[in-house]
Amino acid sequence: MFPLDFEEFLWALKDEATVPLIKQCFESKIPLGQALHKKIMNDFRQYILVGGMPQAVIEYVKTKDFEAVDTIKRRILKLYRDDVSKFAEGYEDKVFAIFDSIPSQLSKKEKKYQLSSISKQARFRNYEDSFIWLNEAMIVNTCFNTTDPNIGLALSTNYRTQKCYMADTGLLITQTFMDSPYTENELYKSILFNKLNINEGMIMENIVAQMLRKNGHKLYFYSRNDKEHRENHMKIDFLITENKKIAAIEVKSGNYRFHSSLDKFKKKFSSTLLNSYILYTNDVMIKDNIIHLPIYMAIFL
Repeated sequence: MFPLDFEEFLWALKDEATVPLIKQCFESKIPLGQALHKKIMNDFRQYILVGGMPQAVIEYVKTKDFEAVDTIKRRILKLYRDDVSKFAEGYEDKVFAIFDSIPSQLSKKEKKYQLSSISKQARFRNYEDSFIWLNEAMIVNTCFNTTDPNIGLALSTNYRTQKCYMADTGLLITQTFMDSPYTENELYKSILFNKLNINEGMIMENIVAQMLRKNGHKLYFYSRNDKEHRENHMKIDFLITENKKIAAIEVKSGNYRFHSSLDKFKKKFSSTLLNSYILYTNDVMIKDNIIHLPIYMAIFL
């Protein structure tokens, strides 16, 4: 089972009106307005912090206490580790190595999983089963690099190049500071009060991966390094299919300035590209033929 999504989280808070209203604005591509958008972003930030694990949501509904919720999430992470020891016998050390380094991998600018950070001698063939185990256990959401979006995402997948997101963003936040007590965890305050900086990309990309996966999408991204031909040097956070074509998705902060990779991708793959999206923390906007959406609208993609 997937974690609760944003709509289900709001239902738990006795709010059944917000998502239908958001959907109307999404379908018509009109802004919600500053006051309403600010209110929904505040609710969404609470969802990011709590996550979608039912026990954590129940605790939050009951207490509105993030520290109590964090305690629940630490217990869940311990249960995950117990399951690894029990069911991944024989290669549990490799599973633990991958799992424990997810926050550090996602905190990098280039979020592709680098096995060299585990060991300089690590090779994908020796860790492939461990990645598969975590994905099939629904502990992580794996996102694969597709090398040629012109011929279909699955047909051109490079399975050795992947990003590894936590299946639940609330658990990612707790895992990031697992070695520190909650009282020292400033990440909760930073997210809640919109003062996030260094970890913003990690958290926002993870929650988008979570929402896309819940919607039934397999996760793909596009990354190509070509310093000699800069027009081919680009990275796109997520690619999904829409009406037998491709949609490109970039996750940005509210104060971003450029979308050069998206511009180059649109030009290079124009024949197969249907829509281009930027998911960010501001209101709905269409600019430069790119659909800008508040990040919580990813539930409709």
